[in-house]
Amino acid sequence: MANHSNIDLIKSYFEERFNLHGTSPRGVDWNSKASQEIRFDQLLKICNSSAPLSILDYGCGYGALADYLVSKSYNADYYGYDIVEQMIITARKHHAGKHMRTFFADKDQLPVCDYVVASGIFNVRFNYSFEAWTEYVIGILHHFNDLSRKGFSFNMLTKYSDADRMRTDLYYADPCFMFDYCKTNFTRSIALLHDYPLYDFTILVHKE
Repeated sequence: MANHSNIDLIKSYFEERFNLHGTSPRGVDWNSKASQEIRFDQLLKICNSSAPLSILDYGCGYGALADYLVSKSYNADYYGYDIVEQMIITARKHHAGKHMRTFFADKDQLPVCDYVVASGIFNVRFNYSFEAWTEYVIGILHHFNDLSRKGFSFNMLTKYSDADRMRTDLYYADPCFMFDYCKTNFTRSIALLHDYPLYDFTILVHKE
C-alpha cells in the first residue's frame, strides 16, 4: 500500500474532525472524554510509573495525554507527534510554558523514548482492503519498536464488535493475530487487554 496515499487520507479525515470539534475528544474522533481516558488507562499500563520516564504519544492530536499524565502524577518527559499540522500548532499553543512537553510534525525528528503509545490511529481504513491495511499497521508497529527502549502499546477496534454496528470504512482487527504477531516479532512479554467496556482492545509490548 502506497504510504503517501493513506497518509493524505488520514490527514484529511482528522483535519475535518478537528475543524468541526476543536480541542475536545470529538476533535480527535472519540465519543467522549470518559472513553478517551479509559483508553489512556489501558495504554499507560505499559509504563513503570514509579520512576521518571520518557513517552512518545504517536498520533497525539492536541496533546490530551500530556495533561492526563500530570493528573495521574507521572514524572514523564512527554513527546507528541501528529501528521495533522494544525493539531501540532494548537498543541504547542495549548501546552506553551508547561514543563517537559515537546511536539513534532516531522516523523524524522522523533526521539527514541522509553515508551511509545498510540490511541486510535489505526481505526479508519477508508477504502483499503483489510489485508492492505493490516500490512500498513504492521509497518507502523515495527516503527514503534524502533522508537522505544522499554516497550510500546496501542489499541485497535476489535473484530468482536457487534456486527450491526460495524462500519465498512473502519478497521476491526483480530486481537489474537496481533498478539501472535507481536509475540513472534518483538518480545515474549506481551499482554492483550480486552476486558474493558469499549469495542476495542489494547496490546502492551514489554521489551524489558
